[in-house]
Amino acid sequence: MARQVLITGGAGFVGSSLGLGLAQRYPDWKIIALDNLKRRGSELNIPRLKQAGIEFVHGDVRNAEDLEASALPVDLILECSAEPSVLAGYTSPGYVLQTNLIGTINCLELARQTQADFIFLSTSRVYPIAYLNQLNYTETDTRFQLSEQQDLPGVSAFGIAEQFPLDLPRSLYGSTKLASELIINEYGDAYGLRTLINRCGVLTGPWQMGKVDQGVFALWVANHYFQKSLKYIGYGGTGKQVRDFLHVADLLDLIDIQIANLEQFKGQTFNVGGGQDFSLSLCETTKLCQEITGNSIMIEAIPENRTGDMPIFITDSRKISSITGWQPQRDGRKLIQDIFDWIYNHEKELKGIF
Repeated sequence: MARQVLITGGAGFVGSSLGLGLAQRYPDWKIIALDNLKRRGSELNIPRLKQAGIEFVHGDVRNAEDLEASALPVDLILECSAEPSVLAGYTSPGYVLQTNLIGTINCLELARQTQADFIFLSTSRVYPIAYLNQLNYTETDTRFQLSEQQDLPGVSAFGIAEQFPLDLPRSLYGSTKLASELIINEYGDAYGLRTLINRCGVLTGPWQMGKVDQGVFALWVANHYFQKSLKYIGYGGTGKQVRDFLHVADLLDLIDIQIANLEQFKGQTFNVGGGQDFSLSLCETTKLCQEITGNSIMIEAIPENRTGDMPIFITDSRKISSITGWQPQRDGRKLIQDIFDWIYNHEKELKGIF
């Protein structure tokens, strides 16, 4: 069945990657990408979207009038819009609340009016920072490693599962996403919508305009490529803090499965990430960047932690994997190589962005 799809945040890194991937797999689908183009570099995606036959709409999820059912008669909404920076929540709370919470409500209203299926990209940042900083971990030469013995529920050597406690503060960004999750579930129940929530860890890959507070792997490759300095911030300035990562192409594979099986998955929440096997510390990332770019750069050590930082986060995605058989395929070397190739092929446009 040919779908009528709206992707919010559709010119952003994740939204455009999903849109282009779905357009390639399903040429008969009508795909609309809506974006306010706030993030620098997102305008570079507009020609790519149009070339793939995707309709671009310059709009803002904060404005209900930009999401009128008469103009957007869709049957599937991929809600990828967000202010994704944790740090932005401390400096611009109003914008984060409007974009991440009111924006989602406006998208849900469109879904209610059109009876569209609704897939929401939430975040691992819904989990409270204080609890995450209580995790037991060991230290190796290159990274922090989760211990098998943990004192909290919902965590193991496999990482953070959906049962991890939620009852402490997390960040304004994480709170807007968690509040959105609750409202999505209510809309699904009250209006018979097929909704699904993915709590994503670090999403990354080519076309991510990485910054210090969001998109760290792309930033790391870019700074090695353009020979700009970096910083190991916090935890003694050793660069041993760890995140699992998910290549955006692996996310596309999962979303494709979920779209085809929404009746089975409706109303559920899944942790989605690379897991222990697809994780890197900063200093491990540096080594890969040096090998692939051929460049070594200055990296300053700043021992003091920042607000909202944590030493390690690994996503336990076994729930979604056990149901679907989906597993990430693209490892750290593939990730860094793909980002390097993208920057190499678009150096002129990207030099002023990174």
